[in-house]
Amino acid sequence: MITVTEVTATAGALKRLSDEGVSIWLDDLSRKRIESGNLAELVDTKNVVGVTTNPSIFQAAIGSGEGYEQQLADLAVRKVTVEEAVRMMTTADVRAAADILRPVYDATGGRDGRVSIEVDPRLAHNTEATIAEAKQLAWLVDRSNVMIKIPATKASLPAITEVIGEGISVNVTLIFSLERYREVMDAYLAGLEKAKAAGIDLATIHSVASFFVSRVDSEIDKRLTAIGTDEALALKGKAALANARLAYEAYEEVFSGDRWTGLTSAEANKQRPLWASTGVKDPSYKDTLYVDELVAPGTVNTMPEATLNATADHGDIHGDTVTGGYAQARADLDAVERLGISYDVVVKQLEDEGVAKFEVAWQDLLDAVAKSLSSKGVDGE
Repeated sequence: MITVTEVTATAGALKRLSDEGVSIWLDDLSRKRIESGNLAELVDTKNVVGVTTNPSIFQAAIGSGEGYEQQLADLAVRKVTVEEAVRMMTTADVRAAADILRPVYDATGGRDGRVSIEVDPRLAHNTEATIAEAKQLAWLVDRSNVMIKIPATKASLPAITEVIGEGISVNVTLIFSLERYREVMDAYLAGLEKAKAAGIDLATIHSVASFFVSRVDSEIDKRLTAIGTDEALALKGKAALANARLAYEAYEEVFSGDRWTGLTSAEANKQRPLWASTGVKDPSYKDTLYVDELVAPGTVNTMPEATLNATADHGDIHGDTVTGGYAQARADLDAVERLGISYDVVVKQLEDEGVAKFEVAWQDLLDAVAKSLSSKGVDGE
């Protein structure tokens, strides 16, 4: 039983973060988290107003088998394929989480209370297949507060436009570069224009653009360490924040421009920046770095539970830490570039690695489910 005193003690920094206009989403989901009441508890006590998932999260959850035994047995009896089994389990979890978050969705007019589910990562470079998968997932989950995650690969940009144009809310994921982020915002606006032309109520369409943070520092810090000079080492831990802050600057520019203004009369919603990959990977950095230093109105921060708990315990939320830092952000990225570390090379590598990691996690999940079905007398083919 959680007491009022305990809730107040743990929610202080999280409430301040919410009050600054940052929506707190949990970057994790599992059957156990749903059925134990843990997700509902996080909504009630830690200001969680959304959930994101990805292939790695589902691989960890379903791969463990915990909570999925009965459904696996039922699927085995039905002799379903491995891929059908995976989609039945993942969409069941997302549907249940969406139901838990439905009161938040209603209270915020659809802005929050969202649960995201990703298209098959193997389709990242296939536009038409991504569109078809996104539409199928929206139909399978059948909840108005679902968001379909589409990766920000070049091939997926037209898919984002098409899916938004169908009136489906989208979480665009795996964004690393400022150039690609602008292309994502353009794809979103094109989708809204398409939906408007089709007579779809734009007020019902929401989107977030997931801009990845910690992986940028991981890669650039590695290269700075290899250079090893005092100048290089002084830049460690600065590139990811600089990149994210300049992304917010781009967001402010696009969503105050003429093209956007033309959509506001139709009650269109801004595509909010979502800070993803906010778990700190370098133990020498404060574990709430990518929360404390990325506070800005109209954003989402999706956190693994460890980061959520750390923020509740000792997060330092002291107002907007983004909009005043654009000049310094440009200076930091320019300084990295002058040392011979190519921004374009790094962000392209991170996008390729991001897609590849999700493909591996998805295949691992398929293999684990195939093994489970086989053990119950089904070959899964």
